[in-house]
Amino acid sequence: MPEGRKGRTMVLVDIRETPSAKAADIFLQIRPGKDFELATTLRALVKGQHVDAGRVAETGVAVERLQEIVDRMKRARFGVIFFGMGVSMTRGKHMNSAAILSLTAEMNAFTKFVCMPMRGHGNVTGADVVLRWTTGYPFGIDLSRGYPRFNPGEFSTVDLLVRGDNDAALVLGADPGATMPQPGIDHLARIPTIVLDPKVTHTSRLARVHITTAVTGVSARGTAYRMDEIPLPLRPALVSPYPTDEEVIRRIRQAVAAKPAWTPAPATLKGSPYTSDTGRRL
Repeated sequence: MPEGRKGRTMVLVDIRETPSAKAADIFLQIRPGKDFELATTLRALVKGQHVDAGRVAETGVAVERLQEIVDRMKRARFGVIFFGMGVSMTRGKHMNSAAILSLTAEMNAFTKFVCMPMRGHGNVTGADVVLRWTTGYPFGIDLSRGYPRFNPGEFSTVDLLVRGDNDAALVLGADPGATMPQPGIDHLARIPTIVLDPKVTHTSRLARVHITTAVTGVSARGTAYRMDEIPLPLRPALVSPYPTDEEVIRRIRQAVAAKPAWTPAPATLKGSPYTSDTGRRL
């Protein structure tokens, strides 16, 4: 834009007034847990559908105010929607994100709009990028059938841990013990949890095994991705006595490959429908 920041409009949506509100032109304070309702209301207004003003008011924002926002969005030459991790922490979880992505897609019938999730930790974008070009999906992937299946809300890490579906965990470059819901943290403490991390974390304190590794970008080379998916090659500046994450995972893979294939122990109880009279597994 020729006028720089003056030619842009920043709208902030949050449940409380954060420091970012001071930088915004418009601040919409919504009620907690109303992310999905707000996103679907915006979608309805974008399409010119009738909405119930009383129901919309339950979000904490009047329908007239939201109509004004929609009109501004349609007049924009290039719009960007950023959304943070808080969107997926409320009741709607991944459905909240889906509603925002749908809103972005529908806005392209009027003008150019894109959407980008905000990242909270180091190389989260890098993990998404690698998973996308190897499986076709960015996260929430299940490979138990020999091919990738994508279903956020079922295969996402937080959902697996809260439900207690997994009986072991390998954690690389993350600290779920500091951010996950308490049921998920409790499950990590119950099962064999292995952590690869340069430092002691909340997760490593509850893990059965903590392997100290070199710090990527400081003592180990690699590639980090910026939030806008620009790759940044990293060259080590210091020497570390610890192995890199890549080296540890390679050695684990070699050890697993050298181990004989697992076979279930034969049942020996006579009279079992799975055994013969001699105790041999049928």
